[in-house]
Amino acid sequence: MNTIVLASASPRRSEILEKLNIPFEKRMSSIDEKKYVNDNSIELVKMLAYEKANSVVNELEDRIIIGADTVVVYENQVLGKPNSHDEAFHFLKQLSGKKHYVYSGIAMLSPYKKKVFIDYCETKVFMRDYKEHEINAYIKTMEPFGKAGAYAIQGFGATLVDKIEGDYYNVVGLPISKLIEGFTYLGVDYFNAFHGQA
Repeated sequence: MNTIVLASASPRRSEILEKLNIPFEKRMSSIDEKKYVNDNSIELVKMLAYEKANSVVNELEDRIIIGADTVVVYENQVLGKPNSHDEAFHFLKQLSGKKHYVYSGIAMLSPYKKKVFIDYCETKVFMRDYKEHEINAYIKTMEPFGKAGAYAIQGFGATLVDKIEGDYYNVVGLPISKLIEGFTYLGVDYFNAFHGQA
């Protein structure tokens, strides 16, 4: 089948597709995420995922295009990517010993089949009751920067997490469960297409 297109610059999402042996190419989405506002986090991530995929659709009518967006939500507040040490510290201090939610929207467009799959995934994340010196030590690794919620569960941030309920890969940025659902909806058998097995 034709190469998949990932409309995302996220290295984490690329790593997930590579892990699944899915050949793909990356195209940068041209949308300005700040223009999109919605008080409902689920609707927001679905909308952004679709807009990211749709922004490259005209160049790639014979491909399946994947867009995704992820937010971290604590007490109805979206925790974005921290811009400073102080902001990262504030986010992580808030999350210590508490539960928060990670929502990812996923959109998969198949222009030649005129089909669109849009869905979302929710994961509950329970953080350890970690101390301020641990927060400062973690921030020194520089890992919190560029990460929603100021942590990376697939990296050193795993040391701050107690447990999760739901799809781990959703917290990383691309829920595998929904990805496979999307391929099925678009008529692609994952194992047959990417592993040569029926």
